[in-house]
Amino acid sequence: MVAPTLTAGPGRPKAWSRLLLLGPAFVAAIAYVDPGNVAANLTAGANFGYLLVWVLVAANAMAVLIQYQSAKLGLATGMSLPEILGERLGTRRRRAYWAQAELVAGATDMAEVIGGAVALNLLFGVPLLAGGFIIGVASMLLLTLQSHRSQKSFEIAILVLLGVIAVGFVSGLFVSPPDAGGALNGLVPRFEGTDTVLLAASMLGATVMPHAIYLHSALARDRHGFSPDPGVRSRLIRATRVDVAGALLLAGIVNIAMLLLAATSLRGVEGTDTIAGAHAAVTSALGPVIGVVFAVGLLASGLASTSVGCYAGATIMGGLLKMRVPLLVRRIITLIPALVVLGAGIEPTLALVLSQVLLSFGIPFALIPLIRLTGSREVMGIHVDSRPLRIAGWTSAALIVGLNCVLIVLTVSGHA
Repeated sequence: MVAPTLTAGPGRPKAWSRLLLLGPAFVAAIAYVDPGNVAANLTAGANFGYLLVWVLVAANAMAVLIQYQSAKLGLATGMSLPEILGERLGTRRRRAYWAQAELVAGATDMAEVIGGAVALNLLFGVPLLAGGFIIGVASMLLLTLQSHRSQKSFEIAILVLLGVIAVGFVSGLFVSPPDAGGALNGLVPRFEGTDTVLLAASMLGATVMPHAIYLHSALARDRHGFSPDPGVRSRLIRATRVDVAGALLLAGIVNIAMLLLAATSLRGVEGTDTIAGAHAAVTSALGPVIGVVFAVGLLASGLASTSVGCYAGATIMGGLLKMRVPLLVRRIITLIPALVVLGAGIEPTLALVLSQVLLSFGIPFALIPLIRLTGSREVMGIHVDSRPLRIAGWTSAALIVGLNCVLIVLTVSGHA
C-alpha cells in the first residue's frame, strides 16, 4: 500500500490534510487511561495528596517518546515490532517470546473487562459476572469496525470513547478545584517512605503498557502504509509526532485529573482503596451527578481498553506466529479468564493491581528491542534515532525497568 502524501488537494488546506493523518496514537493512548490507571491514580491522590503528581508528568513524557519510536518503526520499515522480531528470532525463541507477550496482553485484556464490569455495577447494579459478559459483547461490536478498510471508523469510535473518559474524570475538578500551590509542589520529585515508592512504580507500570508498544507500530503502518519515497516517510513521521504529542497530552491530562480529584476530594476518606469505595466517596463529596459521570468515564475506559487490548493481542500473534485468528473469535477466547475471575468473587480492584504487576514483567521484552531497533541504521535507514533520542530512550528504559523491578520485588517480598 502506498502511503498518502501531505500535499493539499483542490480546496483542501495543507493543515487539513495533515489533520486527516491523525488517529493511530489516540487508539494507542487508550492504554494510558485504562482501569489500571484509575486504580493507581486514585490511590495515589487519596493516600498521599499531591505528592506524586511528578510521577505522572515524568511517565507521560516517557510515554510520548516510546510511542513515537514505536510508530516511527512501523512507518520507516513497513513492519510492526512483532513482525520484525518474528523474522529475527529462531522458532523456539519466537514461540517463547510470543508466550510472554500473549500473557501480558491477556492480563491487560482481563483488567479492562473487570474495570468495565465494575462500572456497570456502579451505574446499574449489574452483577459483576454479568457485567463482564456485557462488556465482552459490547467490545465485539466495537471490534467489528476494525478492518483494513475501516480502521478510521475504529479510530473515530475510540476517540469518542476517549472524549467520554476525559469528561468523566476531569469534570469533578470543576466542582472541586484543586489547590494550585499543592499541585505545583507535587511537581518536585520526592518520596515519603516505601509505600510511595511502591505506588510510584505501580503508577508507572500502569502507564507504560507493553501491548501499546507492540500495537502502535502496526497502527501507524496499517493506517499510512509503507512508501518507498524517503521524503514521504519523513513527512509522515513528522505528522506522527503531532499525533503522538496530542494523544498523550490528552491521556496525561486525564491521569493527572484523576490524581488531583482524589487529592482534593478523597484525601483521608475511608474505603477509597477500591474503585467502588472511591466512587462512593466522590458521589458523597461532589454529588450524584459527578458520581454518575465518573462511573460513565470508567465504563468508557473499560470498553475502549478491552477492544484495543484484543486488537493488540491479534497483532502480536500475527507478527510472531504468523497466524491470524479472527478478532471476534479471539475476543471470545480472551474473555474467559476475566469471567472466571469475576465469577470466583475476587475483589476487582485487587485483580487490577495484580494485573499491573504481571504487566511489569513484560515491559523490558517490548521496550528494549524497540529502542535497539529504532537506533539501528540497518533497520531504520535515514530515519534512525539521533544520538540524543537514543540517550533519552535508554534512560527511559532504565528508569521504567528499574521501577518495575522495585514493584515486583516489593510485591513478592510482602511489602505491597
